[in-house]
Amino acid sequence: MVEITFGPLVLRTAEGDLTEFSADVLVNAANNRLWMGGGVAGALKRKGGREIEKEAVSKGPIGIGEAVATGAGRLRARWVVHAAVMGMDFRTDRDKIYRAAVSAMRVSDSLGAASVAFPALGTGVGGFPFAEAAQVMASAVRDVSGEMKNVREVYFVLYGKEAYTAFEEALRTFQ
Repeated sequence: MVEITFGPLVLRTAEGDLTEFSADVLVNAANNRLWMGGGVAGALKRKGGREIEKEAVSKGPIGIGEAVATGAGRLRARWVVHAAVMGMDFRTDRDKIYRAAVSAMRVSDSLGAASVAFPALGTGVGGFPFAEAAQVMASAVRDVSGEMKNVREVYFVLYGKEAYTAFEEALRTFQ
């Protein structure tokens, strides 16, 4: 586990299944239409219930880089924050991931959440490299840490050894 402190906020890595993770907010790596088909979104919908997608779609479409909150259904969380890291072309980049992570943090804080768990944004369908995603996401968390009134713990929950190892190595060098 890597642990980085940004003022009163602590960022930690964890290996595991986001759908089994317990936090106030679970972040969904969303498309801007907020449809929850495959990847992280599909897993959250399967585990938490279709009502998550129904509520999300009712709030969309949103701009790429924006985020909205829904209930968490049967998940071990209070909310799911849907962070649009791509449009319907399923392409992403550093800027989209950065803006989506910042938006997810701000929405989470506005909800009163103390803990937020992110997947590796943009690395599934979007095909973005794990190590680069780690750097971009950590930069986003660092850059908004001073704004946070409620969020105190952020977790990057990585599914699979490859993602976990890449994030750990990238974050060990992060400053």
